[in-house]
Amino acid sequence: MSYRSIIAGADSEQPDVTTATTAAAEAFAGYRATTPEARADFLEAVADEIEASRPEIVEAAVAESHLPEGRISGEVGRTTGQLRMFAGVVRRGDHLGVRIDPALPDRTPLPRADIRQRQIPLGPVAVFGASNFPLAFSTAGGDTASALAAGCPVVVKGHPAHPLTGYLVAQAVTRAVQNAGLPVGTFSYLLSTDFKAGIELGQTLVVDPRIKAVGFTGSRGGGLAIAAAAAARPEPIPVYAEMSSINPVVVLSGALDGDVDALATAYVGSLTLGAGQFCTNPGLLFLPKSEAGDAFLAAAGRATAEAVGGTMLTSGIASAYEKGIATLRATDGVTVVGEGKAGTEDAPAPQIVEAARLDGVTDEIFGASGVVIRYDSVEELLPSLSSLEGQLTATVHATDADDEAAAQVVSALELKVGRILFNGWPTGVEVGHAMVHGGPFPATSDSRTTSVGSLAIERFQRPVAYQDVPTALLPEAVRDDNPWHLARRIDGELQLP
Repeated sequence: MSYRSIIAGADSEQPDVTTATTAAAEAFAGYRATTPEARADFLEAVADEIEASRPEIVEAAVAESHLPEGRISGEVGRTTGQLRMFAGVVRRGDHLGVRIDPALPDRTPLPRADIRQRQIPLGPVAVFGASNFPLAFSTAGGDTASALAAGCPVVVKGHPAHPLTGYLVAQAVTRAVQNAGLPVGTFSYLLSTDFKAGIELGQTLVVDPRIKAVGFTGSRGGGLAIAAAAAARPEPIPVYAEMSSINPVVVLSGALDGDVDALATAYVGSLTLGAGQFCTNPGLLFLPKSEAGDAFLAAAGRATAEAVGGTMLTSGIASAYEKGIATLRATDGVTVVGEGKAGTEDAPAPQIVEAARLDGVTDEIFGASGVVIRYDSVEELLPSLSSLEGQLTATVHATDADDEAAAQVVSALELKVGRILFNGWPTGVEVGHAMVHGGPFPATSDSRTTSVGSLAIERFQRPVAYQDVPTALLPEAVRDDNPWHLARRIDGELQLP
């Protein structure tokens, strides 16, 4: 079939940015005025439509991404689950962020006015689909779900690695828009399967004056180019880009007192999961210089030697991986610990190397490649952690015997990552209210945000305060008789409805 765009509810052979963004701008007033109940119903309807098309979507995604059916089926569930999570957030009014400072007319020396605050949507949002998550981070993924939940129309730039998958999901979203009677420009999907034309399409979308924010998941180069274009506009706009991360893992000595083989096998399993094509892949591991550390490294080498490379998402990604590992292995002080077997075409071999120093080995290699750094003491380890770039995650493996060292490690990692986890592996991100999938630059372009979880909605909103506004003119969200919001005073006292 010929892959198509969907602009304001209609199929189009051409990805017309101006038509899509104009429709989105025209839809904004009507869509942002929807009630929390109506908007929540719409988000749930999108999830239902995706579920109804599950067989076709799964078949397309498996064929286009080379990912197994189980992985894709799970991603469908994650996509619909986060849509329903945001529906719950909206229905409860949590997205409004209401704060109220009641008037204090008798306060001395100066009385206080009545001040009420709520969050309002920014306007049309451009969302870039990701190559490695054809569903959960793409057409109806977390960026789209959170922007729609905030009250923003969305224009998606589909990813050329999975054009049919994106089109089928876009059809599902479009049906939900139509069935809900929402403005046709609430959602549009633009697609170019030509790589160069796709870059130009993305740049045109970002600089369109009707777009007010951008959500992006992808490479550092792509994210920085988008951020630069957005910053150079006459009206600069925020870009929430999730870019690159090597997700350091720190193994403390107590963690090596147990089953070292099992720990090493779990590490390799996380490293090679999905051919290593996760933004949370554990690409850097710090290991004690000890006999137990030697045993771990040997076990990791054996496990890697038994691993077979999975077919990567695209030929370009596979080629970039092979170039990356060739550069890494040519770096001074790097030795190969274990190398797996190449699979079919575009399925290069997994590898683990040991490096004598951090210099030259901290660039992200998107795929199943891991670097191990040995350390003598926590005092030696801490400067290495402090020298790292910003990351999405950091993992600590430790026991109670390591508490003193672990406390120092956590203190250092807090300044470098968005999520710290203990005695697990970073691949796999729970969609919930407390999750942070973000981190300091260059993991993301804005360390104050997350692209996963209910906090993601705040990226596409801004606060407005209403001072001494007559009750009849106040938005419903900040009125005293509002039945569904939770009003929170600045002083921390919770004021229930």
